[in-house]
Amino acid sequence: MTPTTLERPAGQLIATIIPTKSDPQQRPRTDPAATKGFGSGGAAKGRKRKAGGKRSPALSKADWGPLGKHPDLDAIVARQRLHLPLCGRLSELEVNQAWKRCASEHHPDRGGEHDTMQLVNGARDLLLGRSLS
Repeated sequence: MTPTTLERPAGQLIATIIPTKSDPQQRPRTDPAATKGFGSGGAAKGRKRKAGGKRSPALSKADWGPLGKHPDLDAIVARQRLHLPLCGRLSELEVNQAWKRCASEHHPDRGGEHDTMQLVNGARDLLLGRSLS
């Protein structure tokens, strides 16, 4: 007669035979329900994880904006005009510094073209989210 789980001593391990794919021969394996202590993992396996443990691989709305990781085509053209990196996040400070560098080079009072200065100003406004309306 084999003892039931209630009659077993607390520290006794019960061996069962479980065949595996990698080892066609059967080998003994311990029953995790019979072990006690931190390593048993019986009750913890069924629990759900707290939300926020893993981040979603999807991009947020901020990543798709002109200052985000993946700008749209107009924002890429604006970044080229201001000599900024074409991808990656930008801060408002980086955009303003790049605009000042380009404005000092292309300003009409310093020998630059009026149309080029308008394009530089438009690029800054697009990246900072400013609009005429």
